[in-house]
Amino acid sequence: MRIVVIGAGIIGSSVAYETAKAGAKVTVLDAGKIAGGASAASFAWTNATGKRPQSYFALNVAGMRAHLDLSREFGNAPWYNQTGSLEWYSKEADWAAQEENADQMRDWGYGVEWISKDRLAELEPEIDLSAIGKSPIVYYPEEGWVHPVLYSASLLRAAKERWNASIHAFAPVEAIDLSAETKTVRTVSGDVYEADVVINCTGSWADRKLEGVPSIPMASTVGVLGFTLPVASTLQRQFHMDDLDVRPDGAGRLMIHKISVDDVVPELGDLDPKGREAGLLIDAVRRVLPAVQPDDLESIRTTMRPIPSDRLTCSGWVPGVEGYYAAVTHSGVTIAPYLGKVIADEVVRGRVHESLADFRPDRFIAAKNGMGQRS
Repeated sequence: MRIVVIGAGIIGSSVAYETAKAGAKVTVLDAGKIAGGASAASFAWTNATGKRPQSYFALNVAGMRAHLDLSREFGNAPWYNQTGSLEWYSKEADWAAQEENADQMRDWGYGVEWISKDRLAELEPEIDLSAIGKSPIVYYPEEGWVHPVLYSASLLRAAKERWNASIHAFAPVEAIDLSAETKTVRTVSGDVYEADVVINCTGSWADRKLEGVPSIPMASTVGVLGFTLPVASTLQRQFHMDDLDVRPDGAGRLMIHKISVDDVVPELGDLDPKGREAGLLIDAVRRVLPAVQPDDLESIRTTMRPIPSDRLTCSGWVPGVEGYYAAVTHSGVTIAPYLGKVIADEVVRGRVHESLADFRPDRFIAAKNGMGQRS
């Protein structure tokens, strides 16, 4: 089976790796750099916290377990860090919802621990406890984070070296022709690749018009991430306080996300690491980590977060187009290794997975002439 995977981010690389391992002849096409889209600027938190309905929660838990399986498969997985995460809210009005969510997660079998401030001080002694006050603290020990670019590069290298997958960066796709017996994918430069199946893993660009196939409706939003200079900090675990998310990012750097900053950045573009948005990020972090200084923000990046219009994963055969499969999700970092395995099963081995029953493209796209589904 010949498969063309469009998109080489964390989802596309997972799909390419698993379908090549399953025996397909795989070609990967990306419009830009490998993992150069949302994967390059993601907080990359592996978690199932607060994800509903239960089928979506279960999908994310399966993804977390698949990360562990993949780490064992590679033997050395420098892209994966399972250190747990910490959560608290400064406003008492938010505490009841936090407790309700933690109870629901525990009822569904998720790891949840309520810890004291003394225990927090043992885990992360550099966090200023005065910033927490009387807030209840939840520790989710199974959570962690991924370095998505390293993940993608590692899986694509393995797919190429082990199973002769063909990887093409800076090869934007212009048109797909799935109507003929020999299906083809044509790039903007005029290169043509033959395929039995095309798998769209373009993330935030899944709603862009592509000649020959329908698009997936998206509600993608701009995300903003700040990156510090190397800081003399021993922070090991990510923490989530109100709308602030902070984690280590290697070599002493910290990664910072704050939802209220996302809300004031309407479009993609370059942001000044000394500008207003940067100030909001660094000021928020300094209240919790005194080791961070006012001028420690090195860079600030924007990305378009891939979010299907109903905010749930979309994965399956696209109705009305024979041989066309779509895979797009806002939970890509968490579910990527699992989704890669499932798609390899569905596309190469013909095994349908019930775990994706609630997430098929046909909820967006009506079938035409009974096409799209494969037996």
